[in-house]
Amino acid sequence: MEKVRQIARWNVPRHVAIIMDGNNRWAKRRLLPGVAGHKAGVDAVRAVIEVCAESGVEVLTLFAFSSENWQRPADEVGALMELFLTALRREARKLNENGIRLRIIGDRSRFHADLQAAMLEAEAMTAGNDRFVLQVAANYGGQWDIMQAAQHVAREAQAGRLDPNAVTPELFQSFLATGNMPLPDLCIRTGGERRISNFLLWQLAYAELYFSDLYWPDFKQRAMREALADFAKRQRRFGKTSDQIETEVRAEC
Repeated sequence: MEKVRQIARWNVPRHVAIIMDGNNRWAKRRLLPGVAGHKAGVDAVRAVIEVCAESGVEVLTLFAFSSENWQRPADEVGALMELFLTALRREARKLNENGIRLRIIGDRSRFHADLQAAMLEAEAMTAGNDRFVLQVAANYGGQWDIMQAAQHVAREAQAGRLDPNAVTPELFQSFLATGNMPLPDLCIRTGGERRISNFLLWQLAYAELYFSDLYWPDFKQRAMREALADFAKRQRRFGKTSDQIETEVRAEC
């Protein structure tokens, strides 16, 4: 019976990563300021968390603010920082009540001290939860992530604590911001664009990609369920043939 359950779960991604795109365009269509789209996007975050948790997804990673987003107008960046701080303080308690652990990945050094403190507080509050993991990528970039991991490996080798010849992909991966979390099985991007925009470059090597034309504030429960249903139809081969995969599935059953 356990094997049957394992086979069934192959149709459910353990880790879903989402590029939440289209907030500004959503607001512009409604003749609203850009920050209104980001505020509306918070409801989509709640909806997606709900569907992922009920579907058996273990980890959800949301691309909230990229390292390139600092180039946006100063007033928009300031409003986003205020929204981030408010959302952290308001939502962390709800996450904790629902058994959800919060992790924030990215370079925090550029954030205001109050925001950094709120991040630490929210993470500490939810650290003991194991129902579901929500990772928020803030001031994050895939190139930065690989670079900081390489620097970490270099420091360990320089200190004599690590043999460079012993570095494996698995070991290197443990130094990435996502640490020992399972790699993403599914990456979703909303807003109609068809690129990954420097998001989890190492981690997405074998992820299935799903693109939605919906702007992020409109990506609610139904849209998320449709994305998971699409994933369930795909056969993930990891370099093997379809016949090999089917043989392995029959053997497990």
